[in-house]
Amino acid sequence: MKPDEIAKLTKFLRGKFAVTDLTVRKRPQKDDSAEVYIGEEFVGVIFRDDEDGELSYNFSMAILEIDLD
Repeated sequence: MKPDEIAKLTKFLRGKFAVTDLTVRKRPQKDDSAEVYIGEEFVGVIFRDDEDGELSYNFSMAILEIDLD
């Protein structure tokens, strides 16, 4: 993803989730996705989907059962 996309996604997610230390970071060797962190904790991946001229982003976050306790 391009730096301007990452900046826009960071701003959007910070506002949507009201988390000021949320960051979106470029993934090494990947152009179609970025990693999402809260502080230094990895929380998920955002995938860029540019299909049929329609651009969207899909956020994927795995939640382990042990994290719910």
